[in-house]
Amino acid sequence: MVRVFERTLWAVFGLAAVLSACSPAPILDRLPSGMGLPAGAPARPETPYEYPAVHDMPPDRAAAPMTEEEQVRMEKDLANVRDNQEGREQPDKKTPKTVKKPAKGNDTGQTSGAKANP
Repeated sequence: MVRVFERTLWAVFGLAAVLSACSPAPILDRLPSGMGLPAGAPARPETPYEYPAVHDMPPDRAAAPMTEEEQVRMEKDLANVRDNQEGREQPDKKTPKTVKKPAKGNDTGQTSGAKANP
């Protein structure tokens, strides 16, 4: 019975030692400067970081959504604006004129280097 108690006690101490190594931050803060953080490490912030409010719902909108009539009127206005823009004359775009050189003789691309045997 004593032997089981000793094993359990050692297991508890071992587990405590292992779990205390999982979060060394508080221990590192208390170590001397030569043993703790490196020389160029930034200082720990005074206040802990705040996590974003993920589950908070936004407040209700102050303005009411558009009615069916307003939506139809808005769609007609947008269609009129689009039609007016499509009906405008486009400004002349200056395109460079390409001049094609006439082919010399009967030479084509594949037979231009070939010579006929006499």
